[in-house]
Amino acid sequence: QGQLMESGGGTVQTGGSLRLSCDISAFTSSDYVMGWYRVLPGNSRRVGVAALNSLGNLGYAEAVKGRFTISKDNSKKILYLQMDSLKPEDTGVYYCAADPNQFLLNWWVTSWVYTEDALRAWGKGTLVTVSS
Repeated sequence: QGQLMESGGGTVQTGGSLRLSCDISAFTSSDYVMGWYRVLPGNSRRVGVAALNSLGNLGYAEAVKGRFTISKDNSKKILYLQMDSLKPEDTGVYYCAADPNQFLLNWWVTSWVYTEDALRAWGKGTLVTVSS
């Protein structure tokens, strides 16, 4: 599978919103789990934020439930992460990722990874900064 590509990061004030996009056209598996990880400042691990799978299920990490929304535009082959009510602790680098194993959803949003070996495809990341 090829490289994914994120866009939409930037700087926003506390309480503001951002929408991240990920071009997933290079990922062609009909079975999938895909979503977002983030790396917080001073940390090296990638923490699962939100994901969806080819069975129609969605999942969110507890820290973002009720504030973030993941969605996918099948015609444009874009994965989105709508982030509302942003907090300074949401600051970090956000990565899009995907894998053919659609049963990884619960694992995705309750765990973290240290390397890209855990999943098939990754983007290079986009920086989100939430100022207080």
